[in-house]
Amino acid sequence: MALSREEKERILRALEEDREFRYALMGLLGYTELLERFTRLEEGQRRLEERQQRLEERFQELTQRQQRLEERQQRLEERFQKLEERFAELEKRYQKLEERFARIEERFLELEKRVLRVEEEMSETRRILTVLAHRFGIVSEAGLREALRFVVEEVLGAGRVERVILRDDEGIVFGHPSTVEVDVSVRDDVHVLVEVKSRATRWDVAEMRRIGMLYERQRGVKPRLVIVAGFIDPEAIELAAKLGVELKPAIKEGYGVKIP
Repeated sequence: MALSREEKERILRALEEDREFRYALMGLLGYTELLERFTRLEEGQRRLEERQQRLEERFQELTQRQQRLEERQQRLEERFQKLEERFAELEKRYQKLEERFARIEERFLELEKRVLRVEEEMSETRRILTVLAHRFGIVSEAGLREALRFVVEEVLGAGRVERVILRDDEGIVFGHPSTVEVDVSVRDDVHVLVEVKSRATRWDVAEMRRIGMLYERQRGVKPRLVIVAGFIDPEAIELAAKLGVELKPAIKEGYGVKIP
């Protein structure tokens, strides 16, 4: 049966104005289940939108954190670059300091060699002046001995030279009882008797031989006999070779002094 226009209008107004009638009609037509499902879908969509919102907020937070980390990394890279530049500059300065130190060390070594040469020249000059002074009577034999004491250690390569006093009751050295003084150096169980003279004569060689005999008798050790002199007589050289006495010049060659 067809509805009239007025009836249709009344039904439509009822659907708009009467909520219960509308739901009843929808129930009859099967819309209730659809509405419930639609409601659940809307609720699910709302929850998804909330989760999406939270994810977007979290993503934005992570993006901001990443940006801050990138900024910190950039600052660290800039600082590292500056440190590398400073380190390179320090390496250059250190290299320059090493070069300067090497030049200073070379100059110091050269200066040290020059000082050693000057000391050797002064030492040799001192020996010559001392011997010449005694030659012309300016200094005494005791003064010359003290001045040339260091020569003994240099010539013999021995240790410290000490003065020893021997009592000669039998008169071996001078033919009558006396006190004999002699310089002695002991090295590697070798006893070395040393006499320093401005001029060595054959009498000095013979006397040194007798002092060695006295020393051997009293100490039980056969000593090495050495005379260090500024000038050496030829006769002394010949006698020293026979008696086993060593003659050592106090002055090096090249100064007009004959060295045997």
